[in-house]
Amino acid sequence: MRQRYIVTYDISEPRRLRQVFRTLKGYGEHLQLSVFRCDLTRMALAQLKDRLSGCLNAREDQVLFIDIGPAEGRAAEAVESLGRACAEARTGPTIV
Repeated sequence: MRQRYIVTYDISEPRRLRQVFRTLKGYGEHLQLSVFRCDLTRMALAQLKDRLSGCLNAREDQVLFIDIGPAEGRAAEAVESLGRACAEARTGPTIV
């Protein structure tokens, strides 16, 4: 079963920032600057965290994982955008 996560990051050095971005791009959809939506199994989540740990400086950088629930069901509708729509939310209401 896959869980949906919003993954956001604050990386202080450009080389590490590029590494984190490339790593996340292999696991989810880039929504906006420093924000990804990832549907992950427990194993994929553990693998992603392990790969990201190798990219980070633990004193300077931060990655947040926000679990919004099962990928199938409510979590699929949990992200709403104002203005330009997210890829998945294009059919929903967009306030301009």
